[in-house]
Amino acid sequence: MNKYFLDYIEKNNKILQQIDLKNLNKLFKEIKKIKLRRKKILVFGNGAGASIASHFANDLSKNTKIKCMSFDSSTHLTCYANDYGYENWVKETIKIYYDKNDLIILISASGNSNNMIEAAKFCNSKKISFFSLTGFNKKNKLKKSSKNNLWVNSSSYNQVEISQLIILLSIIDKLVLNK
Repeated sequence: MNKYFLDYIEKNNKILQQIDLKNLNKLFKEIKKIKLRRKKILVFGNGAGASIASHFANDLSKNTKIKCMSFDSSTHLTCYANDYGYENWVKETIKIYYDKNDLIILISASGNSNNMIEAAKFCNSKKISFFSLTGFNKKNKLKKSSKNNLWVNSSSYNQVEISQLIILLSIIDKLVLNK
């Protein structure tokens, strides 16, 4: 039993050690710019990605005073999905809440979530700055649509999502330490 947990932790450590630090630093610097410009971050995910987005948004706002919003309420999601289609709810939310020079973060474990891909296409068409966090296949659709991506080298939903949470929370900790 202990071997399983030790192996699991070791596998997570190996996955995290493969994260592209250049892109991680780039995301960190973009978030610092958001703070200096007094702009905001809009962060989106599905399922566990939505809980990661919510956790990140709450901690970032509370601990760094950077305005960050996640859109994980069932009333918001069902309203927008009903009116615009599930694949368009993120894009339509961005249309309403985005202000010039804000930052968008799109989280998808597989990188093949249609609502995130449609949001990326919209951001690209409007020259809106965004980062995506993906896993699974290195050539996933969201990663291919993203100029800025942090890819997690795993096909395990839990390990991708654990890594995505660690990536985002490590940025908050670094911002807090750099006060």
